[in-house]
Amino acid sequence: MTQLTLSLIAIVALILAIGWVLKRFKLAAPRGSLDSEVLDQLNLGPRERIVLVRIGEAQVLVGIGASGMIALTPLVTPVVLKAAAPSPAFAERLRDMMKRPGGSP
Repeated sequence: MTQLTLSLIAIVALILAIGWVLKRFKLAAPRGSLDSEVLDQLNLGPRERIVLVRIGEAQVLVGIGASGMIALTPLVTPVVLKAAAPSPAFAERLRDMMKRPGGSP
């Protein structure tokens, strides 16, 4: 009975860990259509952020908080974002972390 209980606890812990990793590194597949995407976001607090969303050719600034989403303003002139350096693939990041002493980032 003890072995069964420990196995179930280990499986639940593994599921929670995988969910945390997917959320932390944003590895979950994006949902939605190809005509919309999140261009950038600015975290204001633990549960509040401002998000720049592209829908078709238009851009909208959206506020997201504990109470939901609020469209702040549609932008007349689209914002041109600076090109960021491409982030390394998950496998490369994991390999780099494993090479470090202790495995911590």
